[in-house]
Amino acid sequence: MSKKPLSLILLFISLIQLSFAQNGYWQQRAEYKMEVALNVDNHKVTGSQELKYFNNSPDTLKKVYYHLYFNAFQPGSMMDARSRSIKDPDSRVGDRIKKLSENEIGYQKIETLKQNGNDVTWSIDQTLLTVMLNTPLLPGKSSTFNMEFESQVPVQIRRSGRDNAEGVAYSMTQWYPKMAEYDKDGWMTDPYVGREFHGVWSDFDVKITIDSSFTIGGSGYLQNPEEIGHGYIEASKVKRPNSKELTWHFIAPKVHDFAWAADPDYIHDIRKTSFGLDLHFIYKNDSNIANNWQKLQSYTEESFSIVNNMFGEYPYKQYSVIQGGDGGMEYPMATLISGTGSFGGLVSVTVHESLHSWYYGLLATNENKYPWMDEGFTQFAQYHVLDSLFHRRLTNPAAAALKNYRRIAIDKDYEPMSTHADYFHSNRVYGINSYYKGATFLSQLSYIVGDDIFFPAMREYYYTWRYKHPTPDDFKRVMEKAADMDLDWYFTLWIGGTKTIDYGIAEVNESKKNTEVIIERIGQMPMPTEMLVTLNDDSQQRFYIPLFNMRGEKNFSEKTNTTICSSWPWTHPNYRLIIPIKKDKIKSIVLDPEGRVADLDLSNDSYPESGDAKQKVYFEGKTK
Repeated sequence: MSKKPLSLILLFISLIQLSFAQNGYWQQRAEYKMEVALNVDNHKVTGSQELKYFNNSPDTLKKVYYHLYFNAFQPGSMMDARSRSIKDPDSRVGDRIKKLSENEIGYQKIETLKQNGNDVTWSIDQTLLTVMLNTPLLPGKSSTFNMEFESQVPVQIRRSGRDNAEGVAYSMTQWYPKMAEYDKDGWMTDPYVGREFHGVWSDFDVKITIDSSFTIGGSGYLQNPEEIGHGYIEASKVKRPNSKELTWHFIAPKVHDFAWAADPDYIHDIRKTSFGLDLHFIYKNDSNIANNWQKLQSYTEESFSIVNNMFGEYPYKQYSVIQGGDGGMEYPMATLISGTGSFGGLVSVTVHESLHSWYYGLLATNENKYPWMDEGFTQFAQYHVLDSLFHRRLTNPAAAALKNYRRIAIDKDYEPMSTHADYFHSNRVYGINSYYKGATFLSQLSYIVGDDIFFPAMREYYYTWRYKHPTPDDFKRVMEKAADMDLDWYFTLWIGGTKTIDYGIAEVNESKKNTEVIIERIGQMPMPTEMLVTLNDDSQQRFYIPLFNMRGEKNFSEKTNTTICSSWPWTHPNYRLIIPIKKDKIKSIVLDPEGRVADLDLSNDSYPESGDAKQKVYFEGKTK
């Protein structure tokens, strides 16, 4: 037997390894070092940024992109145009950008930019900086980019800016030149028009110099508390230099953004929890809100404890709740929220924004493409956490999401959840889709697979995919494996379309010593069906009809007295079931008794009220 040349063998091995790399999972990584100074007199930021960028992809990169978010706050920008042309503009934005003067706009200017010490060619188009590399970045290699930049902090309009409605001086979010994400779908270069974000997993080392009267809170761990004070350390231990300015040094490991806020009138409280998490509360020195912010602290601690048990443990050692911004907005290790309003509202928004630490902060799906995987998952979890926090014990904590979803389900302008976040034709449809149809998606999924499968699988999803930017298919496979079901039909129809659910009890007939029940699928979206029969003596029996496409069925405890029936093919609009109970012994029959399904017409879901009889094409169902 002839021997193959060693060079051919090595080439063959290299091709196999490259194939595995191309087919396997990968993601980019970055290391930021920034030193910035904010001049509180003219609201300008001058700074330097060193960014080490690791190309873990199988592709050679000839250019890279940065987001320059502050550039959106200029008359004529895409954010300005979109806000003035959409039929239901966000009231916080409206036409305010158009009216900004030169000293009120936002901007980010690049003074110098080098790759590995050498100049590069670059250009700016609104909120996007395009950089042509002087040396292509090969797979498995890294490049270091050094940048000097100047920014002007805009008047606060949307999330970022200065002097918000509650008097907070600076909400510094989307404030630095930020490397765009590159993944298996290519570069994520969506311009900033006010919606969502996506970023590279990074380590941040940030030094911020500002007037010494200001207190800062935000992402990361403060490295020099003994110089800073400001609530980070007891006053007696502070060794502050005699200067009109202070430099705050923060480290934020393995996050995909860095945000902060600053104000000279902030109060800073730290609550150390029993489970090793330091909660920071940073809010204006205002007697009208102080009581609520102090009461909030124990609720926030309990909320984190509930989420740790229900959805997976928060991995960082710090989280900050900061008054700022324009309502509520999540960032890694922190949120900026409005400080006024009712105590219940303050708790609710804090729970919601802190839950984003799991779905925006750690799972970090591409929010532009899948906003419902962040907002919808967070909204669903919020319902369950508040239910537990306030001991409500609701049968379906997410019932409010169903109510909101029904408001647009039959709207002629309704769009599917798969619509890119920026391209929804109205803010109303975007919001209900992302938050409420997204939450309903999970609520119904727990109905399909069973709560005993669903909640452990949610934790499995979190631990498997955190720090990895999962897609809908990644989540689907976790659920399918946990439930031993095919769920492709549900993901495809609910996410990618606008088909609606409507089942009804069409007929209830006496059949010798039995009762014939004909259930009708009126809507185009199929679902497994549960029917609760209550007898005259108030005893109950449940009948469960799986969907044929599921190729599996939900488990029930013996206490529910449930009979499993034949699966229902979606091609048959009606299902005929003979139940071994005489009709005169039946008090009522109800479909979906716990209200877990987004059925659009509940008037036909119960007996004794039934529809008119007509000739039907039905599937002959049987009890197992």
